Amino acid sequence: MNKTTAGRSRALNAQSPRATGKPVVHPVVDTLIIGAGFAGLGSAIQLRKAGVHNIVILERATEVGGTWRDNQYPGAACDIPSNLYSFSFAPNPNWSRSYSGSREILGYIQSMVRDFGLEPLIRYQQNVTDVVLDEAEGIWTVHTDNGDTWRARSLIMASGPLANASLPKIQGIEEFKGKIIHSARWDHDYDLTGKRVGVIGTGASAIQIVPEIVKKAAKVRVFQRTAPWIMPRPDFTTSELSKRVFSRFPGTQRAIREALYWTHESMALAVIWNSPLTRVGERLGEAFLNSQVKDPWLRRQLKPDYKLGCKRILVSNDYYPALQAPNCELITWPIARISESGVRTAEGVEHQFDVLVCATGFDVPKCGTPYPVRGLSGRVLAEEWKTGAQAYKSINVTGFPNLFIMFGPNSGPGHNSALVYMEEQIAYAVKAIRTILDRNITWLDVKPKVQQAYNKAIQKRLARTNWNSGCKSWYLTEDGFNATMYPGFATQYASQMREFDLAAYDAIRGVGASKPPAPKRRRTPEKATAA
Repeated sequence: MNKTTAGRSRALNAQSPRATGKPVVHPVVDTLIIGAGFAGLGSAIQLRKAGVHNIVILERATEVGGTWRDNQYPGAACDIPSNLYSFSFAPNPNWSRSYSGSREILGYIQSMVRDFGLEPLIRYQQNVTDVVLDEAEGIWTVHTDNGDTWRARSLIMASGPLANASLPKIQGIEEFKGKIIHSARWDHDYDLTGKRVGVIGTGASAIQIVPEIVKKAAKVRVFQRTAPWIMPRPDFTTSELSKRVFSRFPGTQRAIREALYWTHESMALAVIWNSPLTRVGERLGEAFLNSQVKDPWLRRQLKPDYKLGCKRILVSNDYYPALQAPNCELITWPIARISESGVRTAEGVEHQFDVLVCATGFDVPKCGTPYPVRGLSGRVLAEEWKTGAQAYKSINVTGFPNLFIMFGPNSGPGHNSALVYMEEQIAYAVKAIRTILDRNITWLDVKPKVQQAYNKAIQKRLARTNWNSGCKSWYLTEDGFNATMYPGFATQYASQMREFDLAAYDAIRGVGASKPPAPKRRRTPEKATAA
């Protein structure tokens, strides 16, 4: 946190009910935003541009940043180019590299707070415990763990899918006597120098952590369940000349962003659907592996046995070399359990460690919510989603009026920047909230049949994608339902979000108005099959 942000945060918290010990019921605001990461701050910026100023942002931590505040592990960086992993309405001409590290991205997020004057809107250390709709007034009531109550005409859930760290569900993990570090809760005070380190996981975090810790640790063993597809990362330092050109001629940076966007759009043809370009991508991945790993047996262990795109594609120039360091070893035997002193694998060998690094990701809410959300007639969102999350255009759920979910069901990109999708969601929510305020609407609730038809079409399209081709990934529920990814181009997603159609919603005006019939409970979603 920079000095300015830290000072403001302390000043705000000194006046907060948490500091005084006096819970408060706060006045009703037009929009309440939960989360001060990219989605929450971006929503506030665009709401203000649309003339909505009565806004409060609740943040559970003591500073902004979301997943980029939490993910500060060694080597943490984004796998999307910096000029595309930023908001189009908040360009940064001073990115230091093609692919920025987490600290620089966090600095960018903090700069948005400063540049757009968002600090007065943010309430820190407000950890939401539940969200309830007051049906008579059409007001959302939010409770936090310090006893505060917040009320709003509209609510934006901007917590994001990557908010809650997840330890692996491995027998005996609680018995381990050494140090356990999760990638999203990195302990920077713990020195890995000379330590025996076990790394569980080979996903996006692990391939960034391993090259850094092999520089310090005495021995590193990486436990791999599934080999990922890894592509080279064209990462270069941004010259001072480029920064000056971007600052003086913003159109040049917009042109680069546009070129990056369409380059990533073209990747959808290889990543999302099984096509001849999928085979081309696989050959490129295999060629990269062969060029970096000379040992035939290690190459065989690192070669994916599933279709490109079925799981997340990773980018790294230094992961393969790190695995070949003298003090690093790849373990492909399944983990049987964790003991007091280390990890026992299926063949009966116990690997002893001083520290276990769990690069095992997050609890992504494919079937639930990070806190209870109660809508019309006491409906609980987690119950509605227990067999797989569904929403209309990823942002609205029937039975939960005036609620907008950022990065909701089936909004995940597999090939392009998440912020491209996020901007469209924000724009859509702003149109809807502006409609609620301008027309004095008490409830704006998507019609059940509209949501059902939308999701039926989405699942039919997903059945033809690589994600649903048979491999197991965090995109899918245990029974194979895909509640995560959007089956199309970013351009298609933007097109569907461009129009806010009031006819798709039940719009009830006036306090105490007769409510529409409670929507019927959704049937258990059937796994779609390709037509």
